[in-house]
Amino acid sequence: MSKNPPEGTPTETPAPDTAPAASAPAGRRKKAATPPAKKTAGATKATGAKKTAGAVKSAGAAKATGATKSAGATKSAGASKTAGASKAAGSSRAAASKAAGAKKAAGAAKSTGATKAAGTAGAAGAKKAAPVRAEAAAAGSSAAVADVAVDATAADLAPQSLVEVLEHGDGWVNPLRDPQDRRLPKIAGPSGLVIFGVTGDLSRKKLMPAVYDLANRGLLPPGFSLVGFARRDWEDEDFAQIVHDSVRDHARTEFREEVWQQLAEGMRFIPGDFDDDQAFEQLRAAVDELDKSRGTSGNYAFYLSVPPKFFPKVVKQLKKHGLAEAPAGSWRRGVIEKPFGRDLKSARELNRVVHEVFDPEQVFRIDHYLGKETVQNILALRFANQMYEPIWNRSYVDHVQITMAEDIGIGGRAGYYDGIGSARDVIQNHLLQLMALTAMEEPIAFDADSLLTEKLKVLKSVKLPENLGEHTVRGQYATGWQGGEKVQGYLDEDGIDPGSTTDTYAAVKLEVDNRRWAGVPFYLRTGKRLGRRVTEIAVVFQRAPHSPFDSTATEELGANAIVIRVQPDEGMTVRFGSKVPGTSMEIRDVSMDFAYGESFTESSPEAYERLILDVLLGDANLFPRHQEVEESWKILDPIEDYWDTHGKPAQYASGTWGPGEADEMLARDGRSWRRP
Repeated sequence: MSKNPPEGTPTETPAPDTAPAASAPAGRRKKAATPPAKKTAGATKATGAKKTAGAVKSAGAAKATGATKSAGATKSAGASKTAGASKAAGSSRAAASKAAGAKKAAGAAKSTGATKAAGTAGAAGAKKAAPVRAEAAAAGSSAAVADVAVDATAADLAPQSLVEVLEHGDGWVNPLRDPQDRRLPKIAGPSGLVIFGVTGDLSRKKLMPAVYDLANRGLLPPGFSLVGFARRDWEDEDFAQIVHDSVRDHARTEFREEVWQQLAEGMRFIPGDFDDDQAFEQLRAAVDELDKSRGTSGNYAFYLSVPPKFFPKVVKQLKKHGLAEAPAGSWRRGVIEKPFGRDLKSARELNRVVHEVFDPEQVFRIDHYLGKETVQNILALRFANQMYEPIWNRSYVDHVQITMAEDIGIGGRAGYYDGIGSARDVIQNHLLQLMALTAMEEPIAFDADSLLTEKLKVLKSVKLPENLGEHTVRGQYATGWQGGEKVQGYLDEDGIDPGSTTDTYAAVKLEVDNRRWAGVPFYLRTGKRLGRRVTEIAVVFQRAPHSPFDSTATEELGANAIVIRVQPDEGMTVRFGSKVPGTSMEIRDVSMDFAYGESFTESSPEAYERLILDVLLGDANLFPRHQEVEESWKILDPIEDYWDTHGKPAQYASGTWGPGEADEMLARDGRSWRRP
C-alpha cells in the first residue's frame, strides 16, 4: 500500500490525450475558513482544459495561464523551479515548474509558467475574478508583475500598473541607483536649460557644444530642453541652426545625427530685451509647454551668459513672471558667470539682489577653472596619497607660484575688458580659488559645505604685503612679435582709450597666516600676450640643508618642485636631481611626468560639460559660494585702490613673460619666476 507523498512533493496528474503536466508544490498552507482551494498553481489540464479568465499579461512577462488563487490560499510567486524546467526567454520564470523531462504538449503554445494545451481556447464559463497582484521572479531581468484573477470577495485591491508597482510598490529599489556603484556615470533627471545671451561667444563656443557633448555621452535625459533668449528676431528653426553650426564647429565629441535630432526637438527661442515683459511671458509659456511635451517636470536652470550689469535686471524679471519659483516637487536654479561684481561693495549688492530671487543654495557661480580635471585632481593628489601631505607645509616648501598666461590679446572684448583688467578678471576668482585648493586643510568630506569651510579658512588667513609698491606689479602689453607675426599693443586696440590704465598683466605676493604656511610666499601672476598659453601651480621646495657634494657637482641643480599643469597639457611633473651618467659626480635636474592623455584612455571633458551637468544634478562642490566671492574681493580691493593712485601700468613687449618689474619683485626675495 503506497504512502501519500510528503506535503510539497510534486506529483503528476495525467490528463486524457495529453502529455503529463507538472504540478507545482503546494508550499506552506494557511488555515482558511473557506474550503481548500483547487490545485491550480501552474497545473495544466488536457486539451480543452480551462484557461483562467481574467489573467492579465504583464509587460515583458509571460501570461500567467491557469493560475487561480482562492481566498485564503497562499500567494504563489510563481511555482518553484524543478530540475529541468525550461526558462522562458526574456520573461519571468514559469508560474509553475515543469517536471524534469516533461514533454511539451503537441501543438501547445509557448508559456512561461504552464503549458497551454494544443488548440485550447479560453474555457467558457471560467470564473470571472477580481485582479490581485502576483509577483513573478525575474529571469535575468527586472521583476515583472502579473495581475491574476480571483473571486471578487477575496480581496479589495485596486489594479496597479507595472510602472506604479516598480516605482512605488512594495518598497522596490532600483539596484542600478546604488550611490556606491561607480560603474555608471551620474545622469541628469528631467530638466531644461534657459540661456540668456545665447548669441554671445561664450554660448556659441562653450555652452551649446557642452550641452551637445553631454547628450552625446548619454548624460542628459531624453526629454532635455534648451531655450535661448536674446534680442535677435529668430524662430525656433533659426536658433536650432545656430546651435547646429556651433556644435559642428566646437563640440568635443563626434557629431551624430540621431543625438542631434533628439536634442533639436526640445529647442525653443524667445526674442526680446531684458525689459520686455511680453518676452518673459512668452518664456513662461514655452517652459509650461515643454513641461507637457518633453516631460521636464518643471526643473529649469537659468544661465545668465550676459554682462554683469544685466544680472539684477534678469533675475528680477524671473521673479516678476513667476519663473524663479519652482512648482511643488521641482527645482529652479540660477547660474551666474564671472565677474561677480567689480569690488566688494558691488559684489555684496549683486548677492543681495540675486538672493531675493533665489535661495543661496539655488545659485551656482561659474568659475570654469574649477571644472577642469587637473584642478579637481589637486584634492586627489593631496588627500588620497600619503607621500605628499607630510611635506606640504612650511617645513619643506620654500614658495608657491601660480601662473595663468595667455598668448592672445583682448580680441573683441574691449567693451568688457577695459576698466576691469587682468587682476579683477583672473586673480579675484581663478587664481585665488587655485590658491585656496592648494593651501587648504583636509575637509571632513568631499561635499560643498566641507569644501567651503576649508577654503574660507585660507581666504580669511591671507595676508597682504606691507609694501604694495614693492610686492605687486601691473603692466600692459605693447607692440611686439607673437606667433611669428607682429601684433599691436593694448592702447592701439580698437575701442581702447589711449590713456587707459587698465592692466593686462598683474603679479602679487600673498601670504597665508596660519601654522601650516606661515612665512611661505604665494606668488600669483596672470597676463595676456605672454610667451605661451599655460596655467600651472608650482610648489617649490627648499634646498637640502646640507650637501656632501662639492659645489661643482651641483651647480646645475635647482630646487625640487611639484608642478600641477592645469592647461593645456593636463598632468603633473615632479622635478628632482639625478646623477649624470659618466665617471664624474655631476647632478642636474630631471623630471618625472604624469599626463592625463597617456595614463587614461578617456579624454578629459571640457570644464563646461562638468559644470553644466553638476548644475542639473544640484551638485555645488565646484562652485564658489558668495562668502568666497566676498573674501576674495577683500584681498584684491586694497591692491586695486593702491594702483588707482600710484602711477601707470609698466609696458612689456608682446610675446615676452611680462614687465621687468615683475622679475625684480621676486629677485628682491632671492627667487625667480619659473619659465613654463
